[in-house]
Amino acid sequence: MMAEMKGLLYFVLFFLQLLCSTHCAVAEEIGKSCAATDSNGTASNVDKIRLGLEWFMNPDHLPLIVAQDHGIFASLGLEVELVEPTDHWEAVDEILEGRLDIAVTEPLHLAHEAADGKPVLGFMRFLHTDGGVMYNADKVKRPSDMCGKTISYPGSPGPGGPAIVNTMVEADGKLDCPLDSYGKYNGGFYHTNAIKDGNADLATLIFWNFEIPEAQANNLNVGFFSLKEWGVPDFCQLIFMTTPDLFRARQQALRKLVLAMRKAIAVIHQTPDLAKDYYRKRFPVEALGSSDGHTAKAVQEATLTATLPAFPNDFMMANDYYKHLMRWLVDTNQVDQDSAIQTDPKDYWTNDIAW
Repeated sequence: MMAEMKGLLYFVLFFLQLLCSTHCAVAEEIGKSCAATDSNGTASNVDKIRLGLEWFMNPDHLPLIVAQDHGIFASLGLEVELVEPTDHWEAVDEILEGRLDIAVTEPLHLAHEAADGKPVLGFMRFLHTDGGVMYNADKVKRPSDMCGKTISYPGSPGPGGPAIVNTMVEADGKLDCPLDSYGKYNGGFYHTNAIKDGNADLATLIFWNFEIPEAQANNLNVGFFSLKEWGVPDFCQLIFMTTPDLFRARQQALRKLVLAMRKAIAVIHQTPDLAKDYYRKRFPVEALGSSDGHTAKAVQEATLTATLPAFPNDFMMANDYYKHLMRWLVDTNQVDQDSAIQTDPKDYWTNDIAW
C-alpha cells in the first residue's frame, strides 16, 4: 500500500512539474509573468520587461541602475533588460515589432508621434532637468544674437532646431529673423563636439546637467539659454512610453516598475554617495576609453552631481502641459493643425499608475 501511495505521489509531482514547465514556456513566448522557483524551492512570479533607452546609458538613467544594483527590481519580482540603441531608432516601431516592451523618450517626441497617428502612451516621468540651447559665448551674448547662426541638432535638417532657436530669438524681441537664415549641422547627440570643432555656433536640444559640465571640463567658452525662460515649452524631461495595448496587458508589471523607480529615487536622494558609487562601479572611468583620464573623471563627477537633483518625486504630467506643447508645435509648423485638433492628450498620456 505504501509503495502504491509513493508511486502515485511521484506521478502527481511529475505532472505538476511538467505543467509548470509548459506554462513557463508559453508565458515567456507572450512576454508575460512566468512562474519560477527561488532558492528556497518556493514559487515566485517574475515579470520581464525589455526597456529601450533613448541614448547610451548615462547619469540620466541612474534610477534604473540603482534599481538593478540595489536589488529593488528583484525585490518586486521584476527582471528589467536595459537596451541601448545601436543607432537612432523609432522606439514605437521597436515595441510594435516585439523587440521592446517600453521605451524612454521625451515629451516632445511623444507629442510628435501622437500627432502622426502612432499608437503611443506615456505613463511616467522620471527626470526633469533644465534644457535648451548651448552657444559659443565668443559669438553670442543674448538670444537675439542667435539669428542666422549654425545650429547642431540631431534631427537636422528638419524644422526642430530652428523652431527652438527662433522662438527664443523672438522672445528676446527680434521678430524679423527668417527661418531659412539658420545654418544646419547634424552632429547627432554630440553637441559639445559640434561647438568644440567649429561645426556649429549653437547646439540644441541640450540637457544642462550633461552638456554644460562636459563643455566646461573641456575649457570651452559656452553659455546656456533655458527653454522655459525664452518662450519654449519645458520639454527636457524623460518619460516611459509604450503602446495602449501593451499598457493594458502589462499594467500590473508596469505599476511595479513605477514603485521600483520610486524606491530607487529615494535611494538617490537619501544616500547620494551610494547612488554615485553604483554608477562608478558600472562605468569606471578607466573603461571609458578617453585619452585624458583626468578630464573624463571630472566630466563624470560633475555630471553626476548636476543630475542627482533632477529626479522628481512626482511622476505625473498634466494634460494642460501637453495641450500647450501641441500648440507650440503647431505655431512653429512642426505639426499640422488638423492633426493636433484630433490628438487629445488623454489618448497619449495617462497618470493611472504614476501615483
